[in-house]
Amino acid sequence: MDMERASERPIIAATRGTKRRGPRLSRADRTPLGLWFWEIDRVLLLLVSMLIAIGLVAVAAASPVAAQKLSTTTASLDPLYYFYRQLMWVIVGVPVMLAISMLPKPQARRFAIYGTLTCLALLFLVPLIGTSVNGAQRWIGSGAFRFQPSEFLKPFFAVSLAWVLSLRLHDQSLPVVPLSFVLTGVIAVLLMGQPDLGQTVIFGATWFVLVLVAGLSMRIMAGLGVAGLVGIVLAYFFYPVAQQRINIWLFESGDSYQVDKAHATLTAGGLIGTGPGAGLAKFQLPEAHTDYIFSVIGEEFGIIACVAIAILYLAIIVRVLVRLLDEEDSFLILAVTALIAQFGGQAIINMAVNTQLFPSKGMTLPFISYGGSSFIALSIGMGLLLSLTRRNPYAARVSMTRNWNKK
Repeated sequence: MDMERASERPIIAATRGTKRRGPRLSRADRTPLGLWFWEIDRVLLLLVSMLIAIGLVAVAAASPVAAQKLSTTTASLDPLYYFYRQLMWVIVGVPVMLAISMLPKPQARRFAIYGTLTCLALLFLVPLIGTSVNGAQRWIGSGAFRFQPSEFLKPFFAVSLAWVLSLRLHDQSLPVVPLSFVLTGVIAVLLMGQPDLGQTVIFGATWFVLVLVAGLSMRIMAGLGVAGLVGIVLAYFFYPVAQQRINIWLFESGDSYQVDKAHATLTAGGLIGTGPGAGLAKFQLPEAHTDYIFSVIGEEFGIIACVAIAILYLAIIVRVLVRLLDEEDSFLILAVTALIAQFGGQAIINMAVNTQLFPSKGMTLPFISYGGSSFIALSIGMGLLLSLTRRNPYAARVSMTRNWNKK
């Protein structure tokens, strides 16, 4: 009897453990949802979710500033007006990101190519039917239905350009580099006409990173570097927007009100901040909920919080690059590199502007700044990134086993 009871104990314990765990996705689940759950980079998804949560808190802190300024020209607004709108964009954008992340890699690439063609056509229409806001004609539509084509073009452009350049690795005779240069140049001309210097820099940097990773010779890369310097000099003398911002940044001449107020707000809270909602310097800050939200975070949550956010962005970049270490597909390497370069570059530029390291460019902080077009476009880009970095854990394990057996 004692032996029979002893043999039953492991079965009872196992049964109890199963009941406590409850229903869960099994590794043997071959449904689309099951495959997505086990193939997705869950660490990357967690890091992005943390950014989105921080963004909601930051917009809630900056919303009273923007609402107060808008109330001077319209009816009185709820202090959390922009927070509620940002929450709405999160509710829309997160499902978009997850849906795109479920796309197989060939479908994600096809989706990006079609998106590039559509957004490029809309970018051509901006000078004709675009809406002007604060002296810049960058949007199509009005009110709640207004959107910025260049924001949506960024992630699509990164993946499409990666596909074009990956063709060169299969056939060296294809003139894909000159073709990509012309395409980027056309986009840059359209953006500078809006004017939108910040987006122009992002598109140009994305192209440069891609041709660098694609393996061009050092002679060509040196020529591109010289051409870039010449372009900056020409922009200074013939593009008033660039001249104004470079003068403020390097020579401290001109109207530096925005960057001065941003720096003052950023440092007003010291190391630990004044506390949520207790900031006063933010009410002197223009565009507190968009371009300069990093300064609002510095005032109310402290420099420590700003450093933590910078580390979070760095963790996302490193996580993606580590994910590429064992990748052999040239298109995937280029596409993922372009997407993370865009994401990280935009974050670095925004934080550098707030700390007076870069001239003002009017660029949002990814997933933290307020903005419908910005948030949805970033959700599309992160969805593509999550889709292209999906890995089958069983395939990797089988590959390692085969390599070990060969030895």
